[in-house]
Amino acid sequence: MKTSRISAVTAVQLLIVAGFLGTWEGLGRAGLVSSLFFPAPSVILGTLLDLFRSGELVVHLGATMSRMAGGFLAGSALGIMIGLPMGWSPRLQGLLDPFVAALHPVPKISLLPLVMIVLGIGEAPNLVIIALASFFPMLISSLAGVHQISPLYCEVAKNYGATPLRMFHRVILPGSLPLIFAGIRLALNSALVVTISVELVAAETGLGSMIWTAWETLRIEALYATVFLTALLGLSFSLILNSLSRWAIPWQVRS
Repeated sequence: MKTSRISAVTAVQLLIVAGFLGTWEGLGRAGLVSSLFFPAPSVILGTLLDLFRSGELVVHLGATMSRMAGGFLAGSALGIMIGLPMGWSPRLQGLLDPFVAALHPVPKISLLPLVMIVLGIGEAPNLVIIALASFFPMLISSLAGVHQISPLYCEVAKNYGATPLRMFHRVILPGSLPLIFAGIRLALNSALVVTISVELVAAETGLGSMIWTAWETLRIEALYATVFLTALLGLSFSLILNSLSRWAIPWQVRS
């Protein structure tokens, strides 16, 4: 029953996407929308394939993925390392909470000029900004993951003589995993957004740089193709994380 319900939802989603793309294609072929500003999906797909065949898109995609991976891994790892102890220790949370509350709302891309002053021009400032964009979602999700664990579990573990290290390994970390995975999804999306933003203004390679160049040269099909590929990356990350969470958190109840 559950599988059939999921299949029905997926079918409806696919129909909506197909209907949207079909309508767009039909309007474009009928000349009801400007092909200059709204090229047909078939034209965008053809441009995307041409960019892959030429190798141009492969180079820029590789640059974006490597840049994003470096910043995401550093920022998310640090976020978990600080977020879990903050959730476990009210004293540590009280100490660090004001800094998190003050720095989290600041747009990370706005810090790029300041970081460039300190670290100079190059890849280092880009990686720092991407890491910051990943850090805060992971920290807050890890913190919330610890808070939502029932104190009863900790009391039972203490009664059975669990050491602090064993308590962390057998209770805190597993209990926090559902929200940690939610944080990973948020951090990945933030990292992708900020990576593209950084490449728009401070990189010569990457999908963001490709979007900017396409705009400057009025290659509208290439611009749409690159934006479409970016959206496809976000969808791929979501599907991969869903599969990983089902493997890593088999006890999590899903409606």
